[in-house]
Amino acid sequence: MKKITLFTFAIVALSLASCKKDRTCSCTYTQSWTTVNSGSNTDITDSDSGTSSGAGTFVITKAKKSIARPNCLSTKTTDTDVDYLGTNSEITTTTTTENDCKLN
Repeated sequence: MKKITLFTFAIVALSLASCKKDRTCSCTYTQSWTTVNSGSNTDITDSDSGTSSGAGTFVITKAKKSIARPNCLSTKTTDTDVDYLGTNSEITTTTTTENDCKLN
């Protein structure tokens, strides 16, 4: 009877223990931007647009999956910057950055 009780407690303890191990977060990013003349001076026709992308990984060491997951987040941000070049002339740049991350 003692062996069965001890064995039951051992099984319960093992099932409640979580696995701490190194976890890898893999991310890809894409960045796009657009620059336009948003001022009233139409003599300036400065405009540009483009994209860039890449990938990377980082390791979250000795962590439970429930702890590692919030540290491996996908995000999307948009920033707008305005540069004033003089009277009636301003350049507006809008940049969108998207990170797509997955916990492995």
